[in-house]
Amino acid sequence: MARQAQFEELARQLSAVGAVKRDLARIMPHDCPAGSAAVLTLLGRHGSMRMSKLAELLAVDMSVTSRHVAHVAERGWIERSPDPADKRSRILHLTPAGEATLVELSRRSTELLAERLADWSDAEVDQLIGLMTRLRDSFGDCRATAPHPRSPAATAPAPGAAGATAKAAVASAARAPTPVLEAPVLEPTTRTPA
Repeated sequence: MARQAQFEELARQLSAVGAVKRDLARIMPHDCPAGSAAVLTLLGRHGSMRMSKLAELLAVDMSVTSRHVAHVAERGWIERSPDPADKRSRILHLTPAGEATLVELSRRSTELLAERLADWSDAEVDQLIGLMTRLRDSFGDCRATAPHPRSPAATAPAPGAAGATAKAAVASAARAPTPVLEAPVLEPTTRTPA
């Protein structure tokens, strides 16, 4: 088990991730803020969906989701079509222009990371992917209302699991272009000073 001082240092280091996210946000096209990038990323990753599902994945309320959807729809990046199962609902789909924008977002993110991590070895990048994947898994679904139950057996990876997790994450990323900017980038409207 890690020591208290290690967790305090980890908390400080994680707060610095905000600087990485801000740098990534700066390289995005001026008409594609973080919320729009998150909408495109989630539709690219999960496919067509209802607005309610998108709001759940974004972990924001419907009014915020509606603003993001309106923004990307105005630019022709998504279409809203009637849901055959419920005509009152809409299904959101990426358009070819939205797919092209998503590819561009991914290209910009990838280039920035490649530039900033140029002095990292492939093994170090794989290790970071594995550890970040494990960290995210340890927190479970951030939208859940109850604490994520973790047993000691569930937190200890099997030998070689970190490498397998990293390889799975890299393989998943290779399947569809997804920029780094996604739902976690969306910050709450009220923030406390760090």
